[in-house]
Amino acid sequence: MSVEECGRLADGTAVHRWVLERGGTRVGVLTYGGIVQSVEVPDRHGAVANVVLGHGSPAGYEADPGPYFGALVGRYANRIAGGSFTLDGRTYRLARNGWPNSLHGGERGFDKRVWDAEPAEGGVRLSRVSPDGEEGFPGRLEVSATYTLDDRGALRIAYEAVTDAPTVVALTNHTYWNLGGAQEMRLAAGHFTPLDDAAIPTGEIAKVDGTRLDFRTSRPVGTGLDHNFVLDGGSGGPAAELYSPATGRLLTIRTTEPGLQVYAPDHLDGVALETQAFPDSPNRPEFPGTVLRPGEVYASETVYGFGIR
Repeated sequence: MSVEECGRLADGTAVHRWVLERGGTRVGVLTYGGIVQSVEVPDRHGAVANVVLGHGSPAGYEADPGPYFGALVGRYANRIAGGSFTLDGRTYRLARNGWPNSLHGGERGFDKRVWDAEPAEGGVRLSRVSPDGEEGFPGRLEVSATYTLDDRGALRIAYEAVTDAPTVVALTNHTYWNLGGAQEMRLAAGHFTPLDDAAIPTGEIAKVDGTRLDFRTSRPVGTGLDHNFVLDGGSGGPAAELYSPATGRLLTIRTTEPGLQVYAPDHLDGVALETQAFPDSPNRPEFPGTVLRPGEVYASETVYGFGIR
């Protein structure tokens, strides 16, 4: 593990890059936005390449925030309808930065903050305090994300948070993966959450049977996807697999989260696989809860495994 200053933001703030290397995997993490800047793994012939999309410097990410390349997203990942929610009888107004909704924590969410960093066993722990009222969210939130590599080269991101007042929390990582060439995907998800015209869940949990969202058997990812899949859970297997026939690289994802947002836009050559709570859960009591109260600990973990097929 090593660390170095890798650039500065427009206001002069220094950004550091932590490099983790173990088990054949080399990962670069920035203190700006908790961004996974690089993941270098070999193909079936032993050729090593970076398999994530992004920029070469912090200035690049600051100038191009829209894709959320590799970012740690919060305080609430994905969308909150109309930029508002009600908690314990009080309504909170958020930025409508994903008009007409709040998106990925607001105008200046966790992805646009410089985090404190310290060594952790096998990796680095990023932390910050999100003050009460930041981007409209209630409660002072102490939050951390710990990035580690195990002896097989799997990348684990473990999130924790505590609050001094009731709030909502949903964190994720927004890395776009490109394993080299056309990619195939398999999901352990028999259901998804249909969307209305504003890209907000209707509240229905629908079957993927007979739709283009049925990835229970591996098939080409394609483009034009921006959907939350309801993970089956309990199988013991990966929640998702991404595979490149051209390079043989295989990505597996295991998570404690109930959902997986698959975002494969037409304009980018990669797919984001965001382990998450369901979109708009603060306004959907029928969805798994995202409320965090004083005395409780928010804990979430996702493991990205790398292999060759």
